[in-house]
Amino acid sequence: MLISLVGLPGVGKSTLGRRLAGRLGLAYLDCDTMVEARLGEAIAPFFEREGEAAFRDLETLVLAEALGGDDAVVATGGGAVLREANRRLLRERTVCVYLHAHPEALFSRLRRNTRRPLLRVADPEARLLEMAHERDPLYRECAGVVVEIDGRGSSATIVLIEEALRAIAAVHAADEQASGIRS
Repeated sequence: MLISLVGLPGVGKSTLGRRLAGRLGLAYLDCDTMVEARLGEAIAPFFEREGEAAFRDLETLVLAEALGGDDAVVATGGGAVLREANRRLLRERTVCVYLHAHPEALFSRLRRNTRRPLLRVADPEARLLEMAHERDPLYRECAGVVVEIDGRGSSATIVLIEEALRAIAAVHAADEQASGIRS
């Protein structure tokens, strides 16, 4: 099973993904880490030097690579959903989990973070709100599961994700059994 995690920057995709993969006995892939390995540098300097379009091109290649392999938990970059091709890959190849948090709560975590190029603006809180408004429908378009994380610790969030994955697996099993009966 390929499980992807999507959501705004700072929502915990990497941290939760690593823990979820460990609990499920799956490989863990982090698209941002894969991009940085390919670049040989951090994302921010590349982003500033080459621009967002060049970064998104590389992000799309890395996402396709991550989703073309064996079972794993894949943490995507926060903006991976901006391209239709990426959303299609997430929908078709993975059980996509949208980690939803209100941007105001995320901002308190991110306000001192200088690693995120899209938040290096005069008003990062306003930018995060814009990103949430723009991306929320795109995250929901991909998601098979939406997990509300506001006010929850990582352990409680992992339990919710696992419960949702079990429910999806049960539905798939019932569908397969029903289609076998009809054949």
